[in-house]
Order: sequence, then C-alpha cells, then structure tokens
Amino acid sequence: MFFFYSIRIDFIMKNKYKFLPVARSAELPKPQLGEPKDLSSLRMQPAQEDALMMSHTLDKLLVRDTVQVELIPEKKGLFLKHVEYQVTSQRYKISVYRRYSDFDVFHEVLLQRFAYRVVPALPPKRMLKGVLTSVSEREFIEGRRRALGRFINLVARHPVFSEDERVKTFLTFSGSDVQTKLRDAYKRTGDEFMTNKVATLAKEYLPADIQAQFSTSRELIRNIHNSFHKLRDRAEKMAERSKENATDLLMFGRELSTLGSDASPLPSLASSQSTWGTLRQSLKSLSVEFAVLSDKAAQQGRREEDDVVEKLNLFLDLLQSYRDLCERHEKGVLHEHQRALHKYGMMKRQMMSTTVQPKEQASVEQLESRIIQQENAIQTMELRNYFSLFCLHQETQLIFTYLPITSHILGAFVNSQVQGHREMGEVWNELQPKLGCLFGANNGLKSSI
Repeated sequence: MFFFYSIRIDFIMKNKYKFLPVARSAELPKPQLGEPKDLSSLRMQPAQEDALMMSHTLDKLLVRDTVQVELIPEKKGLFLKHVEYQVTSQRYKISVYRRYSDFDVFHEVLLQRFAYRVVPALPPKRMLKGVLTSVSEREFIEGRRRALGRFINLVARHPVFSEDERVKTFLTFSGSDVQTKLRDAYKRTGDEFMTNKVATLAKEYLPADIQAQFSTSRELIRNIHNSFHKLRDRAEKMAERSKENATDLLMFGRELSTLGSDASPLPSLASSQSTWGTLRQSLKSLSVEFAVLSDKAAQQGRREEDDVVEKLNLFLDLLQSYRDLCERHEKGVLHEHQRALHKYGMMKRQMMSTTVQPKEQASVEQLESRIIQQENAIQTMELRNYFSLFCLHQETQLIFTYLPITSHILGAFVNSQVQGHREMGEVWNELQPKLGCLFGANNGLKSSI
C-alpha cells in the first residue's frame, strides 16, 4: 500500500500546476464520494487463482520435451577413465556430450536456483573399480544412464525449470566448459526468490488454511509413494522372471539338442522295436523353436522393463523429490526463521539490560544497528517462508497433474502382456503340429501318463 501512495504523491507533484483552478469565480463540481463501504470494492485485489493455480495437464507436460541419454561406448580420459553420455533434446533438436560431473554441477546449480521446487535427485556416483566387461559394472552403468534420463526429462518438462536459462544451457551448450557457464548463470541471477515477481507478495496469494492443505496433501502423497514403490518392486520381479524364463527356455532347447546329438550306439539290451534312434534325431531340430521362444520371452522382459518399470521409476523419482522438498522446507526455511527469531529475542533482552545498566553510547548504537539488521533479516525470512509455501502449493499440484500417468503405466503393462503372450502363443501353436510330424502319432500330446 505504501508503494501505491508513493506513486500517487509523485504523480500529483509532477502535475501540480494542472490541478490549479483557472479562475477563482469558477466553481468546480463537487465529487460524489458515496458510502464508505463502497470504497472497499475499488481496492486492487491480486489475481490469486491465476498466480497460484497451475493450469497444466500431463499431456502438455510430456510434449514439452523428450530427452534421450545414450552411453558413449568408449571411455574417455588419458589416465582416469570416465564415461560420456550423448544428450539429445527433441525440443532444441540438438545433441551434446555430458559427463556425470556435468550432471552433478547442473543439479547443484538447479537446487540453488530452485530450492523451493521439486528438484529430482541424481543417481549415486561410484568409482569404477572394475572394467566395463564385468556384468555388475555394466549393470551399474546402465542403471545410472536410465536414472540420468529420468532426471533430465523431469527437469525439461517442469513448468518452471523448462523455461530457465540454465536448463537450456545444459541441453544446448556445446562448448568445452559447461560447468563454468552454469555457475556463472546462477551468480548473475541468484535464486528464484530474487527474481520471481510474486515472491514478496506470496502471502496474499495463499489460502488461509494453507498449512492444513499442505499437511493433508503431504500425507496423501506419502501413501501414494508407498503404493507405487510396491508396484515398482512387483513389476521389476515380473520383468526379471521374463528374463529368467528366456534363459530357461534357451537352456531347455539346448539340452534337447544335446540329447539328440548323442551318437552313441544303442546297447544290445535295447528292444529292436525301440524308436529312440529316430526320436533322438528329431530332438535336435527342436532347439530352433525353443531359441525363438527364448527370444520372445527376452523381448517381453525388455518391454516390461522399458515401458512399465521405467515409467514407475520416473513417477517415483518425482514423488521422492517432493518428499525431499517438504524436508527442505521444514529443516531449511522454517528452521532458519526460528533461529533468527531466537537471535532477535536475545538482542532485545540485551538491549533492555542496557536501559537498566547504562553502557557506552557507541556500544548501544551498535546494538541498535544489529537489531535493525536482524529485523530486516527476519522480515526477509518471513517472505521466503511464504514464498516457500507458495511454491510447495504449486509443486503439490504438479504431483497430482502427474498422477494420470497411472493410466499410461497400466496401459503399457497390459499391452506388454497381450503382445508377449500372443507372440509366444504363436510360436507354441506352430510347434505343436511339428511334434506330430517329428514323432508320428504317438507324440505324447495326449498322453495319459
């Protein structure tokens, strides 16, 4: 309100001569002020719903960008080998090369810039003790690549992050030192509180029961997170079973082939009517069909991993980042605010003691200056606290905007199962009549044993 009155006074002072009457005899019209209660409707009200509510849908978020993170096969570096990734943005139509340390600095800058937003975590960094030819090392590298892909896609699709200079720099800058460029960009602007136009007015946009809404939403999202965690674990087990099934089918076919390849002569004790010799020759050819079945089962496992498990992990990463944000709000902004209030109380008590026991004038003035500085710091922290709640309210909406991804996951799961069972069913159906040709009428298909 002080800002409004200041503008009003400046306007009158600059135009003071325009308001002087041209003649004393001329009577100016008397303004009709109306009732005092009518003046309340003339006050400027902030567009609360427009600033606080997010009008995005999941489909709109998903089409903002799709970023591919692919592993560069050969390791770089003369002495200390490191892995490089090719990062390709569909939005900017460009590919750049990034190391894990580039992702790490980008994450650090993003967290500094948007401390009040859901910033996904990075996968853990582990020193490469073995070589890439070891299975465990390959699995770790692949898991980290997938996690980096989820991280950058959540960032590139975020309503606020996606328009930030640092995100565009990470996805497009092809120079030699992207880390320095990212840090310099942050130093020029500071965090979001310093640049957001509603940061100092956040309290006016918040509903009166914001704390109750936050507590309710946080509990609900915690329950959703736990349920999706269990769904992911089951989906991972199903994908793993499909891969194990592929291995078992392949080994089953190989054992049939080994059995059929045995050229040992039949012993004299064997009946002359034994058909084992003919049957043995037929078994070898069945390994081809079982190899096909194994390949179909392996494809099924990959589909379950890529289309189901990966989507579940994406949403879980977002849910976990929301829980991390809630902890930052409580342990960061609120904790610092409480510490500042405690320090301010100590200063006030110290100031009161100076009135009882007079001290040197210089020390009193110094204490008064510190109190004023602390009051300003508390005021800033209060504004940051409301802005943090403002961002939390928006990020909560983002979580619920992402919830329809459940239908995407279920659709991918059902389609994967339908396709997998259909493809394997076709191979089994083709294999069934072949058994009749291979072994004759007594092929065991309708055996009563």
